Amino acid sequence: MAGNETKRPRRRRRRIHLSKLYTLTCTQSCFKQDHSRIGGPGYSRVVFCNEPDSPDADSSNYSDNYVRTTKYTLTTFLPKSLFEQFRRVANFYFLVTGILSFTPLAPYTASSAIVPLLFVIGATMVNNRRVKVHKGDGSFDSKEWKTLSVGDIVKVEKNEFFPADLVLLSSSYEDAICYVETMNLDGETNLKVKQGLEVTSSLREDFNFKGFEAFVKCEDPNANLYSFVGTMELKGAKYPLSPQQLLLRDSKLRNTDFIFGAVIFTGHDTKVIQNSTDPPSKRSMIEKKMDKIIYLMFFMVVLMSFIGSFIFGVTTRDDLMRRWYLRPDSSSIFFDPKRAHVAAIYHFLTAAMLYSYFIPISLYVSIEIVKVLQSIFINQDIHMYYQEADKPARARTSNLNEELGQVDTILSDKTGTLTCNSMEFIKCSVAGTAYGRGVTEVEMAMGRRKGSPLVFESNEDDVEYSKEPFVEESTVKGFNFRDERIMNGNWVTEPHADVIQKFFRLLAVCHTVIPEVDEETEKISYEAESPDEAAFVIAARELGFEFYNRTQTTISVRELDLVSGKRVERLYKVLNVLEFNSTRKRMSVIVEDEDGKLLLLCKGADNVMFERLSKNGREFEEETRDHVNEYADAGLRTLILAYRELDEKEYKVFSERISEAKSSVSADRESLIEQVTGKVEKDLILLGATAVEDKLQNGIIINLETPEIHSLEKTGEKDAIAKASKESVLLQIINGKAQLKYFGGGNSNAFALIIDGKSLAYALDDDVKHIFLELAVGCASVICCRSSPKQKALVTRLVKSGNGKTTLAIGDGANDVGMLQEADIGVGISGVEGMQAVMSSDIAIAQFRYLERLLLVHGHWCYRRISTMVCYFFYKNITFGFTLFLYEAYTTFSATPAYNDWFLSLYNVCFSSLPVIALGVFDQDVSARYCLKFPLLYQEGVQNVLFSWRRILGWMFNGFYSAVIIFFLCKTSLEPQAFNHQGKTPGREILGGTMYTCIVWVVNLQMALAISYFTLIQHIVIWGSILVWYLFITVYGELPAMISTGAYRVFVEALAPSLSYWVITLFVVVSTLLPYFVYSAVQMRFFPMYHGMIQWLRYEGQCNDPEYCDMVRQRSIRPTTVGFTARLEAKRRSVRRSESI
Repeated sequence: MAGNETKRPRRRRRRIHLSKLYTLTCTQSCFKQDHSRIGGPGYSRVVFCNEPDSPDADSSNYSDNYVRTTKYTLTTFLPKSLFEQFRRVANFYFLVTGILSFTPLAPYTASSAIVPLLFVIGATMVNNRRVKVHKGDGSFDSKEWKTLSVGDIVKVEKNEFFPADLVLLSSSYEDAICYVETMNLDGETNLKVKQGLEVTSSLREDFNFKGFEAFVKCEDPNANLYSFVGTMELKGAKYPLSPQQLLLRDSKLRNTDFIFGAVIFTGHDTKVIQNSTDPPSKRSMIEKKMDKIIYLMFFMVVLMSFIGSFIFGVTTRDDLMRRWYLRPDSSSIFFDPKRAHVAAIYHFLTAAMLYSYFIPISLYVSIEIVKVLQSIFINQDIHMYYQEADKPARARTSNLNEELGQVDTILSDKTGTLTCNSMEFIKCSVAGTAYGRGVTEVEMAMGRRKGSPLVFESNEDDVEYSKEPFVEESTVKGFNFRDERIMNGNWVTEPHADVIQKFFRLLAVCHTVIPEVDEETEKISYEAESPDEAAFVIAARELGFEFYNRTQTTISVRELDLVSGKRVERLYKVLNVLEFNSTRKRMSVIVEDEDGKLLLLCKGADNVMFERLSKNGREFEEETRDHVNEYADAGLRTLILAYRELDEKEYKVFSERISEAKSSVSADRESLIEQVTGKVEKDLILLGATAVEDKLQNGIIINLETPEIHSLEKTGEKDAIAKASKESVLLQIINGKAQLKYFGGGNSNAFALIIDGKSLAYALDDDVKHIFLELAVGCASVICCRSSPKQKALVTRLVKSGNGKTTLAIGDGANDVGMLQEADIGVGISGVEGMQAVMSSDIAIAQFRYLERLLLVHGHWCYRRISTMVCYFFYKNITFGFTLFLYEAYTTFSATPAYNDWFLSLYNVCFSSLPVIALGVFDQDVSARYCLKFPLLYQEGVQNVLFSWRRILGWMFNGFYSAVIIFFLCKTSLEPQAFNHQGKTPGREILGGTMYTCIVWVVNLQMALAISYFTLIQHIVIWGSILVWYLFITVYGELPAMISTGAYRVFVEALAPSLSYWVITLFVVVSTLLPYFVYSAVQMRFFPMYHGMIQWLRYEGQCNDPEYCDMVRQRSIRPTTVGFTARLEAKRRSVRRSESI
């Protein structure tokens, strides 16, 4: 808003006093028995305004205004970070083995075990605002927020944030109103209007507060942002306080020069902090399964340690002469035949440390690096950038990247998510006559389905429509209405011109819209709380009823006089505004016209408006109902318009009762207000109905080509819905299941389930919800109409817990937050309903159409990359770790490692980590174009075929047999003959160096075989890792023998000069990789997975062959009646039927 003010210096907002708009009426203080709650339980807070240091205030012991919103402080960063890392079971295991490495049990040096752990842990680990406060002498001084106390009087200026929860006393406006932006609290960008008490509205200067004293009693701190009950005692009188006087911490003052307020809640007592809860912890299915794999690896380590210790104990006890070099007659406890059982226990601990290399120490940090880089690529994807709003996609968390490729169920909001939330007035029904020739997107889709250019046929005989539907883009935003019968003033000749006049007059008067005037062009624009309201006011203006001015108590409209035929200005005095909410589902204003008539003008949903009509006001009800149903079928949003005249006596009674209800401080204040308004919003006279179109977002396609969609529940029957009961809902669900079983025995029928909010309330009961879920999952799609935010969250929870599959929720408004947080993945649309959905989401996108690329491209890639990455990690560690076990078995489990200490430590960190990171970031089995062209490829993730136990165990088996081949070929090749020309036989250092070289080559070339998409970076990291090994062994071997120990000059003097070393390396590497290569070739040629089929299609150049592509599409992993497959199959059946006919 501030930016807009800068760009439009000549645009001005009329300063109007909106007290009656937003508070229903200007009422005097009114207390009855409800006031007794103040001072009781839950209403015990006492605030001494302008006396924060008084003895009474000090005794209250309220919290200070210091708030810490960061997870860490300087003192808690280290312990909390360490806790976060070591609660991961693998890191804790390495910590234990690191500690044990300082004992004589360790098979390697302590430094070689601790340094890599410190590297991994370190890699993973890695408010003084001020406000003016009254000093007590009529002047204000600047203080830090954290020093504020309850009772302080503060002055907040334009575009500043409120430092605590304040009671509004006065503002730069005479009647103490101010505009507040609450985007930091609820994500909503539209401004809220607050108003102070009339008794304090005159305190508009600093010096007015010298000697000011007030006494506030109010509710105790709580998390309800929209309620506040209290009283202010000033000069011996008591005045009620409501949410209208409460300014919440971290909301922003807008379009108001300054306000004065009294601090009521500070620090952790403020409502925003009371609402701050930890976001739900979400972990991907792969990460959860990864924990199970690590537990399996622990079991294998324990099992191998137990086997080795048992054999070692038996050998130590029975064999005294074979291992004479260990001097069993004078050995320590580790080899003492007399204490073989103790030696076996010590050996078990030693082996557990040695075999710890089965667990990949760099797994977690590598995955976190990969996920962060994947998130950057998602954020930078130009194909998900919405240029019109300058909004790219934004991954707000990187924990769930791979989960994007496994989504089984999508739960979507409609308004603002599938649609633009930009309303256009397109049709209306007035006095039983339908007006408007515009064609909606739904009607055009239905016309295409029928194969007829005549999209819409009117019921009126005197209206002719051309064969080409009207699709011209509207030149006025919010108005796409075309009908010469009532445009350009022609409505005056219609049979019911008086009703038409009242209809559009109601649209011009019944609202809370604020007009803005451009001083250069004198054009009027409107700022409305909702796009519907703006569309109605614009439609009224375009049809001759122009709302152009609003004051505190009046609305001015330019309209065509029915008698004189001239354009006149009329003034309507606004007495009350009865606002719309989700419970009332209607909005009314009570106005007095220039003739002194009191009119109640009302608009609302059909299910609440028709029942409030009087007997004499139902003249056009039948026709209006038919039109409303037609509009609903065309995908339009409808409202019913009605009015009534009030006599002065009736209004006087209403005014008194609404004043009492508004002044109530009881917990049932809202219900009292509803009772009062309900008594006056009755006996209405029907005028007609409006129909506005919320256009679908670009890229959202209406597909009505499926002829066999069976609706299991018809929610269009209003009477049946009104009489819905638990028994009837249960019966319909049971019947639906039977229908599903009867018609859908084969997978040839696609079903849709439609249920409304009232029926859904019963369907979500504990004893019904599982039956409802069984019915829902058998359908291709489920539509929940008019469901509450809580119901959205409950349905999401039911689906997530019921089928155990990954759920994704997508929405754009505050009412979608519960659904987003409940789902496995929450996607927020950064639309026009504020940013609360985005702030509560895991991933934010600007348009619903980007969800396709997010899932089919990035989701598939991330799932495949992470799955392959984790499997490869365990493969390479088993390959390395099992050679240690085999060498131990070869040496009768003497706990002697086959490799140098630093060879052990740097394997995961330096010689095999970068290629797997490159795979996780860059690999693509199929290009983005083919991911979108063949969406059934996504089923690989839904069915989790790339991270199933079969695939995981297959990679593990690959590791075991690779280790066996490497060990036995190296040992056999080096054992019987001299290693070099001097006739020396190889020792542990040469055998270990040769095996280690083979392992480095094998695991890196295995990566090359697993990669589908080579880039320069992958070539660099694969061949670079091998090169780094040779550089390391050369440089490390040149260090003093005290440092390099057994690796001293072993490469330069022993390995490199020997031809057998190079021949053995080549032979072992080829022999080890050959089985995987043969298996992959056979699978790719004869048993291709779905991505393999697409790769073949691309390789053979058949991408543009429709028949071949269709064949590939139909070879789905599983039969399905959901989405593309269902639509395609239904269309194919329809074609076959038509051909047979």
